[in-house]
Amino acid sequence: MSQDLSTWLPLGLYLLAILAFVVAVLVLAHLIAPPQHRPVKDLPYESGMQPLGDARQRFDIRYYLVAILFLLFDVELLFLYPWAVAAYAEDGLPPALRDAALLSVLVFLGLLLIGYLYEWAKGGFRWR
Repeated sequence: MSQDLSTWLPLGLYLLAILAFVVAVLVLAHLIAPPQHRPVKDLPYESGMQPLGDARQRFDIRYYLVAILFLLFDVELLFLYPWAVAAYAEDGLPPALRDAALLSVLVFLGLLLIGYLYEWAKGGFRWR
């Protein structure tokens, strides 16, 4: 039994030292901290801009359209990267499936190109 206690004693002392350090740092920070409420500190901070007007303004719909288009064309990388890694690795795709995988990726990229051209023609990328 004494063997088990002597094995865990350094670990217990280390844990107590860590807890004492954490409590000491928290108490010290609370004691030397500046006052919590000051006029400048209570102002909202938004990317370095002074807050003007109501925070509940409506966003222009173009903001959401650009965000959706970004997601649409960014998510394609989630599909292309694993294919590229698996297609060209030695133990990746079997040789019989490589042509079929390439064809499916080309169809996928073609559909993305059609969507891109459609959005370009409709003016989805222009910020008026």
